[in-house]
Amino acid sequence: MPHHASRRTLLTAAAMVAATAAGAASATLGTHGTPDDPRSPEGPPGRRPDRASLRRFVDGMSLAEKVGQLFVSRAYGHSATDPDPADAEQNRTLFGVRTAAELVARYHLGGIVYFAWAHNTRTPHQIAALSVGLQQAALTSGARIPLLLSTDQEHGAVARIGAPATLLPGAMALGAGGSTADAQRAARIAGAELAALGIRQDYAPVADVNVNPANPVIGVRSFGSDPHAVAALVAAQVRGYQGAGVAATAKHFPGHGDTETDSHVGLPVMRHTRAAWEELDEPPFRAAVKAGVDAVMTAHIVFPALDPSGDPATLSRPIVTGILRERLGFQGVVVTDALDMAGVRQKYGDDRVPVLALLAGCDQLLNPPDLGLAYRSVLAAVEAGELTEARIEESVLRILELKSRRGLFDEAYTTTEAVDATVGIRRHRDAADQIAAGTTTLLANPRGLVPIDATAGPRLLVTGTDPASPTGTTGPPTAVLARELTALGCRATAVPPARAVAAVPGHAAVLVCTYNVPEQNDDDDPQRRLVTDLVASGVPVILLAVRNPYDPARLPACAAELATYSWTDVEMRAAARVLTGAARPAGRLPVPVPGRYPLGHGLTR
Repeated sequence: MPHHASRRTLLTAAAMVAATAAGAASATLGTHGTPDDPRSPEGPPGRRPDRASLRRFVDGMSLAEKVGQLFVSRAYGHSATDPDPADAEQNRTLFGVRTAAELVARYHLGGIVYFAWAHNTRTPHQIAALSVGLQQAALTSGARIPLLLSTDQEHGAVARIGAPATLLPGAMALGAGGSTADAQRAARIAGAELAALGIRQDYAPVADVNVNPANPVIGVRSFGSDPHAVAALVAAQVRGYQGAGVAATAKHFPGHGDTETDSHVGLPVMRHTRAAWEELDEPPFRAAVKAGVDAVMTAHIVFPALDPSGDPATLSRPIVTGILRERLGFQGVVVTDALDMAGVRQKYGDDRVPVLALLAGCDQLLNPPDLGLAYRSVLAAVEAGELTEARIEESVLRILELKSRRGLFDEAYTTTEAVDATVGIRRHRDAADQIAAGTTTLLANPRGLVPIDATAGPRLLVTGTDPASPTGTTGPPTAVLARELTALGCRATAVPPARAVAAVPGHAAVLVCTYNVPEQNDDDDPQRRLVTDLVASGVPVILLAVRNPYDPARLPACAAELATYSWTDVEMRAAARVLTGAARPAGRLPVPVPGRYPLGHGLTR
């Protein structure tokens, strides 16, 4: 039997087993419920439960089950029930169970978040089988509520699922394209593929307005620096994801775009005044709420103008309840950013953080470092009267309403047919290339070097930085660029930086990829030294800034300068087409490049 067919058979069998088990479960919601179950919502099979039915269901849950619904945890392994030995041992060490399915049952979890480093995202069929197995575990244990499976699939610089799934341009590239239709189309494709994999919540889009070139954690993950342009693109992506049946999550409230500390490793402070926040940071979140976004993710940042207590926003009632709920009118699910990040752990212990997040107004508690401790702490807070059970029920009801809107009570499972019909199909990959075609930005072309005349078969040297692929399934970018240029008629060769200067003679031009060149004017920086030496060779140098577009201002002027906003294959293909004239440059800078280019700059030839 072919390997591909074997995987299909296994997944189909898993889905059949899961559906059979779920169909027999008397307390399962929606189509898998039974009319005589007192906790089952009213109505015939296939009808999504209404709010009153969900409320009655919540009333019948135990406190342990209610608290479990609040948590979204990582779990190690490619399979829900048969992980590799190392992953089983990791689960046992961290959670006291061997498998992800046992973890779901033990803690009555509301969701699982997928990570590549947890070995959850190897191949499309494997991901779908994992999703089926996890849903089976949820629907045959405890309150028998389907899971909300989630991941960070922003595309561009942050993606957990790689090829053969479709990889699309990231936020700043879409910002350079400036098309809300393209942004919505990209999200619709991304959402459709996630749904086919059984993933029904994406931690995207990023609603942060990146006004600080030194921001170490947002950068190209943002659509840009113009709050109104960002707002329009955020709203478009919300519509795209949710139109595909996937919950969109606008992040990171109240705005992470002007920080100089990465909240994964420290506690950033936003220095904006309240007036500046209303002008710069609020519009994209307001637009997301107006577009009906299912969820908003909080930021682990201190924002003194919004809350002078020194608490991070995730734990701030004035920010989560006072601003997000009351000022913006958001009634959906508030999810914390990951609770294992340093930004939320500096002031309070891991036992206090989940309790304080709930007191602030959050609903979903994402990836606590010690799940058992966090779970017990919330239970203890209810038993001690610090949290009321009614407060827990508010969050559970919001979470169940989200699951209902996304159709999980109609059908929680995916199938091999859905994977094969949706994930990485030619139509999606072609659309990704079409969208990327409008994003490459030609910043400078004083000699008219671009477009290169590919019909003459010019010899081109490609070199520079080769950052690791966000998913481990693309690149390296210099090799991809050389391959695409060659396919378009050039004779392009990729060489590592150490050999580049010696290899220059005999080439018509050198193309050098740079990646986040440091702002400090350090002549010993290897990227700055490489570009300086290449320019000194006398052969025309074409600079491609493959992540943040600020690199040209930190380097010697080149014969041509472009920004791609990502180093993934789809953006390298788009850049090659612009370089050779197969496509006209259409991107416009969605952020200014201080000292060099204004917001909106972009040449068309």
